[in-house]
Amino acid sequence: MKFKNKLATVLLAGSIGLFSSCDESALLDLNVDKNAATSIDMAYLFSLGTLRIAGEYENTRVPMLYAATMIQHTASTAGYFSGDKYLYNAQYSGAYMQSHYTSVLRLLQHVISKTKDDPSMANFRAASMVLKAFDMHRMTDIYGDIPYTEAGKGLEGPEYWFPKYDSQKDVYNAMIEDLLAARALFSSSAKGFGTQDFIYGGDLAKWRKFTNALLMRIAMRMSKVDEARAKAVFTEANTNGAFTSLEDMATIKFASGPQGINRNGLNDGYWGNNKYSRDCKISATFLNWMRTNNDPRLTIVAGGIGNPDDPSTWVTDAASQKGLPNGYTSTTLRAQLTPDELTAYNANGNRIYSMLNLKYLDWEDPYYLISYAEVELMRAEAAVRGWISTDANTHFAAGVKGAIKAWELFDPSFARTEAEINTYISGRGFATATTENKLRLIGEEYWAATYLNDIESWSNWRRTGYPALTPTKDPNAFEGNFIPRRLRYWETEIGSNPENYAAAVARMGGDLFATRMWWDGGN
Repeated sequence: MKFKNKLATVLLAGSIGLFSSCDESALLDLNVDKNAATSIDMAYLFSLGTLRIAGEYENTRVPMLYAATMIQHTASTAGYFSGDKYLYNAQYSGAYMQSHYTSVLRLLQHVISKTKDDPSMANFRAASMVLKAFDMHRMTDIYGDIPYTEAGKGLEGPEYWFPKYDSQKDVYNAMIEDLLAARALFSSSAKGFGTQDFIYGGDLAKWRKFTNALLMRIAMRMSKVDEARAKAVFTEANTNGAFTSLEDMATIKFASGPQGINRNGLNDGYWGNNKYSRDCKISATFLNWMRTNNDPRLTIVAGGIGNPDDPSTWVTDAASQKGLPNGYTSTTLRAQLTPDELTAYNANGNRIYSMLNLKYLDWEDPYYLISYAEVELMRAEAAVRGWISTDANTHFAAGVKGAIKAWELFDPSFARTEAEINTYISGRGFATATTENKLRLIGEEYWAATYLNDIESWSNWRRTGYPALTPTKDPNAFEGNFIPRRLRYWETEIGSNPENYAAAVARMGGDLFATRMWWDGGN
């Protein structure tokens, strides 16, 4: 044993001497993978981050399974549509936080950080700042306090590995400052986007308009808690120039056919290879509202009754459409049906209710960020509030018309005549309505205009209380029978970032469905 140990010592000493005489740099080179990338194109990260805002299945869980049913655009008897009956599904509730911090924000933040000292990349930096603010605006309106100032910076140092949660008020102020800075960065002398821009194809004027439209949305959300600041931000952005036509609105455009990430993620959930559109129907609340108001969108939104997989069974005329009431299981629904309805339901199940129109569920259909209709309806509200001097009636009419005309982006058959549109607008009676009824009409039309953009529908409903919605009454509702004011955080944060999570929960007053946003003045 002693001999072996001495021999090992001699060999080790010899090997040390041998390696000491070698070129150290050559030894270090042995650890370098010559086939590995040493840098990455920031333009590519920008494009990937853009597509991931909408192009992955995970993004359907909050917009579709929670928000769309909570806001009563859609309904389902299936339990996994958690928002229909205010159930808690940890995987779905936390999905936006889980997927967007890891697959969207970290990419956009990396572009922002890596291009800050490169004037030639100013446009990519500016657009990344705008999209970061857009995505984080959704994030904070879903959860409340969120990591913002320290988020997405993990590659910059361990001090960012456990990011603090900023208060929602601070997040809002930071988003405003970031958007103003981004707007000033856009430059025709910097490198153009080429084919990397899936929103505007490199049109800087439209990027500036998008930035102003987002500032207006953020400002309007603050209207009940800081009206002076909200008015100042809104009017500055509006004066600087936001959307003036359908051609300006911000949508992500996708390639034709299911090509990996380059596809509309909502369609992956609602239709695609999944069964969700079979389980999900147009809400009776939404369909009855359209019918009551003679809305020409009824046969656009509703694709007919029948078997979604067999077009020969579809009945598509307006009079035959029937919405599914929110808040029922297949068992409890039966108790609400007339004898004739029960017979039909027992024979055909939920096929007796109107399905989503499959013509707006193609892979390449546009994904809404902000529409022209939303901007005009916000202008109408600002005019009613006295923030701007332009005519509220004109803005209201333009917003409603824009919302109806925008459906043509999905399918030419969705076109409605000028006469139909004008008759509908006139029938809403906006011009002669009281101030409160003007705000109600704007809120209802905003709700209709943001169908398929349901996080925004839900957020604006929480701010305004319009349309008036009756909560569902399922006995298994997680916290009670009320439309949730927020969703609960991604549960992994409780263990992986405990101190910052606990501080945020304490500051907000709980990680609950009932916990209100900073801007939520109640309704």
